[in-house]
Amino acid sequence: MFNLNNFLLSPEDDQKISDVFHELRERYKDYKDPWGFNLDLCEKAVKKLLPIYRSYFKVRVFGAENVQDKSYIVVSNHSGQVPIDGMLITMALLMDVSPPRVLRAMIERFMAQLPFLGDLTAQTGSILGDRANCSYLIERGESILVFPEGVRGISKSTPDFYKLRHFSEGFYRIALQKKTAILPVCVIGAEEMFPFVFHSKKFANLLNVPALPFTANLVPLPSPIDIYIGKEIPIPDQLEKEALDKDIKENIFHIENTIKRMIIRGLKHRRPFFDPIRRPISKFVIKEFKTRPSHE
Repeated sequence: MFNLNNFLLSPEDDQKISDVFHELRERYKDYKDPWGFNLDLCEKAVKKLLPIYRSYFKVRVFGAENVQDKSYIVVSNHSGQVPIDGMLITMALLMDVSPPRVLRAMIERFMAQLPFLGDLTAQTGSILGDRANCSYLIERGESILVFPEGVRGISKSTPDFYKLRHFSEGFYRIALQKKTAILPVCVIGAEEMFPFVFHSKKFANLLNVPALPFTANLVPLPSPIDIYIGKEIPIPDQLEKEALDKDIKENIFHIENTIKRMIIRGLKHRRPFFDPIRRPISKFVIKEFKTRPSHE
């Protein structure tokens, strides 16, 4: 039964937020952000979002012990039709990992240019995903959240749920230049927020939008979310900053396949939700991963 009290901030979570942001204010006391990052606005947003994170999506986080107090490029699968997964990962590393950190999510130019929303995302930590911006933040000890599948990741029709698109190489160039370790992450459960989806590339092109999903529901369903954090993947010392694309592909394949394996493990332990559609998706993903060569 729906209970409104479940979506109110509990006294325990209110105190947790106060403690987290007290620690963050010490960390950021001398930090100047050119994009308008606002810690007070972040705290207000977290107070609104934490009950949704806890009670609506019932997020569980596995592997928090793998996160060290250092800069990372956090690399994740992208799923769910709308970029809620980015918010959930950000909340996980803020509220369920110690020490807490504000992930700086790389967003597409399309979103950054949207009225109001573009400014709001910048003030709560997101940045336009280009190398100069990311390098600036990493040099100042920040961690970056990257979805190498891009819009293609969340633009999947139902038969393609949990099937990774090829990773772009830009994130690895940044990691290579700064020798910043990769932190692999996978999100399980976000695809089921919109379980029946069809994407029309033709109509999306006509409307000049990145994707145009047709779904059975307009509001994300309360699918239980599991976030898995893997062990960090260091950048090889012998790999030069100016390495050719062909020389870094092997490392990108390794990251991609690491996340594929995390997805398969996560699907096997997924909590019950829409079982009629879960089973065929799980079987397809496992079969597809086993039959595809590692060097696609």
